[in-house]
Amino acid sequence: MATAVASHTLLSSAFAPRHYHRRLTRTASVGPRRAAPVGLAVRCEKSDKQKRQPLAALVPREQRFMFEGDELCGPDIWNTTWYPKAADHVTTEKTWYVVDATDKILGRLASTIAVHIRGKNEPTYTPSVDMGAFVIVVNADKVAVSGKKRSQKLYRRHSGRPGGMKEETFDQLQKRIPERIIEHAVRGMLPKGRLGRRLFTHLKVYKGTEHPHEAQKPVPLPIRDKRIQKTG
Repeated sequence: MATAVASHTLLSSAFAPRHYHRRLTRTASVGPRRAAPVGLAVRCEKSDKQKRQPLAALVPREQRFMFEGDELCGPDIWNTTWYPKAADHVTTEKTWYVVDATDKILGRLASTIAVHIRGKNEPTYTPSVDMGAFVIVVNADKVAVSGKKRSQKLYRRHSGRPGGMKEETFDQLQKRIPERIIEHAVRGMLPKGRLGRRLFTHLKVYKGTEHPHEAQKPVPLPIRDKRIQKTG
């Protein structure tokens, strides 16, 4: 009976997968294994030779010229990306600009204001961070437009009720609320969302020449009025 069982075991194990034989051999030589506790992992500790191995040995010889001094054993300085911190864009340290909108073309005025509010003129410009400045616009009632836009450019608003659509021309809105013309133009050039709503608060538009921001000591903002003429 024992001979029959042993022969059956040998025959069944002969056609078993290779890992099955390794498992039988390990069980026979080492004995039964105890399962590791749940939540624990077994890690091999580095040898003294691996601990003493400098980082220079891991850098190819033809690339070692890029490192100087202790940089071989320091952090990776080649694959890091600079991102502005909170100290790089403090609101109280931002620049203030003032621009006179008298006879300035609306589109060129709004685009220049949006660039400085967004911070695109700064070398540290980051699209997702408020890196720009504050802009004060005076004489908003004297802004100019080209062509027939005074009578053809329309501004629409809706009260939210049926039939509540109202529209008026550029000339009509300039006589009623001239500040809204520049605000509408600049708002459309700022990003949409939370960042855009915050950047829009950096725009200060006033009808006359007076503004309550003298304490910020604003500097003039140059506006290019005419297109660059191509010569030759």
